Amino acid sequence: MKLVIAVVQDKDSNKLSNELVKKGFGATKLASTGGFLKSGNTTFLIGVEEHRVEEVLQVIKDTCKAREKTITPMSNMGSTGETFVPYPVSVQVGGATVFVIDVEHFAHF
Repeated sequence: MKLVIAVVQDKDSNKLSNELVKKGFGATKLASTGGFLKSGNTTFLIGVEEHRVEEVLQVIKDTCKAREKTITPMSNMGSTGETFVPYPVSVQVGGATVFVIDVEHFAHF
């Protein structure tokens, strides 16, 4: 058994959830926040048999697409020495960050 942990942008969350259900995968959704953009994410915990890992990864890949977003950074009010970019910049958001972990023991009560 494997545990697939997928961190996806909130925009992709409902679509991914629906696709996982259609394909017969159970998942737990957790609200999370990204550190870089401080924007909402959803973290999916998906327990899956080893022979279905590639299938669940394909569902995630097909559902969660990267996109460009223009952000305007806030001014750095602190004196921590961090650099500040005073103009809007384009960054890539979306897609998915996925971890596949071996599960030593699984129980369902």
